[in-house]
Amino acid sequence: MAYLARFTPLRSDRFVPAGINGKVHRLTVAQALVRFLANQYTERDGVEQRLIAGCFGIFGHGNVAGVGQALLEAPDELRYFQARNEQAMVHTAVAYARMKNRLSAFACTASVGPGATNMITGAALATINRLPVLLLPSDTFATRSAGTLLQELEDPASLDVTVNDCFRPVSRFWTRIARPVQLLTSAVAAMRVLADPAETGAVTIALPEDVQAEAFDWPAAFFAKRVWRVRRPPPEAEILDEAVALLRGAERPLIVAGGGLMYSDAVDALKALVEPTGIPVAETQAGKGALPYDHPCAVGAVGATGTAAANALARDADVVLGIGTRWSDFTTASRSIFARPDVRFINLNVVPLDAGKHAGLPLVADARRGLEALRSALGGWSVSAAYVERTRELAAAWDAEVESAYARRNEPLPAQPEIIGVVNAVSGPRDVVLCAAGSLPGDLHKLWRTRDPKGYHVEYGYSCMGYEIAGGLGVKLAAPDREVFVMVGDGSYLMMNSELVTAVQEGIKINVVLIQNHGYQSIGELSESVGSQRFGTQYRYRNPATGRFDGGALPLDLAANAASLGCEVLRAKTTDEFRTALQRARASTKTTVVYIETDPLVSSPSSQAWWDVPVAEISRLESTQHAREGYVEHKAQQRLYL
Repeated sequence: MAYLARFTPLRSDRFVPAGINGKVHRLTVAQALVRFLANQYTERDGVEQRLIAGCFGIFGHGNVAGVGQALLEAPDELRYFQARNEQAMVHTAVAYARMKNRLSAFACTASVGPGATNMITGAALATINRLPVLLLPSDTFATRSAGTLLQELEDPASLDVTVNDCFRPVSRFWTRIARPVQLLTSAVAAMRVLADPAETGAVTIALPEDVQAEAFDWPAAFFAKRVWRVRRPPPEAEILDEAVALLRGAERPLIVAGGGLMYSDAVDALKALVEPTGIPVAETQAGKGALPYDHPCAVGAVGATGTAAANALARDADVVLGIGTRWSDFTTASRSIFARPDVRFINLNVVPLDAGKHAGLPLVADARRGLEALRSALGGWSVSAAYVERTRELAAAWDAEVESAYARRNEPLPAQPEIIGVVNAVSGPRDVVLCAAGSLPGDLHKLWRTRDPKGYHVEYGYSCMGYEIAGGLGVKLAAPDREVFVMVGDGSYLMMNSELVTAVQEGIKINVVLIQNHGYQSIGELSESVGSQRFGTQYRYRNPATGRFDGGALPLDLAANAASLGCEVLRAKTTDEFRTALQRARASTKTTVVYIETDPLVSSPSSQAWWDVPVAEISRLESTQHAREGYVEHKAQQRLYL
């Protein structure tokens, strides 16, 4: 008996921390996690809201008896939403968090194996865009009593590695709960990251299948209401003084508004700074809407997908104030658009990594607090009248370009700029347009006339095909009083349209503009520009004579597909028919897909900027040789900001 006692496994619940007045709650790990999440809140500027608004999930053997059972048992604590694709449900959660300015988020649960790894793309998107999402992938047995499991990775060098280790590089926080007691510290640490504006992104808590169902005596304090105050750090006084001196000494300053400005709810603070000073404002994809398109200081999108107005000012700018921007490659036109040799950057950002980019002056602070401090310190200073006039002339010239693109009537098929113009006209000032990949994001960035800070939602940090419909669902969940217009091309639609079913099931109405252009036309145009002749980018039959995909167009009927998923579908052939159909869709109470075919060879007005896509240095093709010459010419304009 002594021998047996010596090797009896120790019960984890023997190590019970003291609760409030010694009170404990005996629950499974999954039940405890659900209860804990239901009591987490954020607070900013005196307003509280749930940190975890609900949970999306697809169940398999790894989580059906754990997190699934816990959600079933406590529907009033954490609302469950059924999803159709694991990647898509993360996109929905991310779009929700963005619409909520990162103050509220969703959890997503999936089974071990392909269900878990399907969420990795969504995790990368969340972390790159610095948007909070809580991922709860199931994991293989912590006890290793069952193996080899149906979906278990066998690493010959370690029994500790599972497929969930793939989440590590795309998560801002990662942990595995091998014993129940570990959840006490891990869950709190996870919430800290989700609620931190500088640290947020994907947070992954891997939950072994057996541990989820294991009971433990939890201290009552673990379930007490916990409010996470979302901080607004002020700028450092000495750095602020340097920034003010740079701006006061500037002749052609330019502001680049990024997503951080939007998440900080700093739009009014931006207006309060630029209206008396006259500093023009350009916008990144995430920052579009920082000013209404017709504001006197607004010059529109900047960079490779920007407006000619913003890019002209960027070339001449001597001081650039970036607010909440990551300075992505598109924003800087591959470091070619800010062309003055002596240009200086001031980076107002809550994230130190971004604040230090381009050898900029790092004004590490909350965007609103930083703008308010700059406004106070710049009192009485403004740019010259001549610079104000130039800004307005450039903006007016570009607006005329937009109007021309909207009004153009291409035959026999409408062009994409026409379609964007119709959506812009039919949508209301507070409605939301949403997109993610293909040629649409570039055209929307330069052509869409924003009227509301939250009226433009284009995911371009990761530019993930398939985000659109799932993202539209997340936006509508976050803002049920707004109409949502999802613009999606056929390529992205084919990759992920599954959440149309979720929208229909939940009675969540979105308007989907489905553009059929027979292939990956954004990459097709890029392919042509680098001399690759649109190779592999069109949806066509293989031609027996050439061996390539240059035969007839494939007979795809995506409208019929959408109808089969339960949506109302309206077909249009002309711009006028499209307008009528879109008006009907907006008036409807059901998710409606408006289908139209467009001419993919008609481009939008040029941004007069460049994007660094290397061209083959040696080729037998004349098209590639010619493209290489242009590439070398543009490459010479690229620079490092040192």
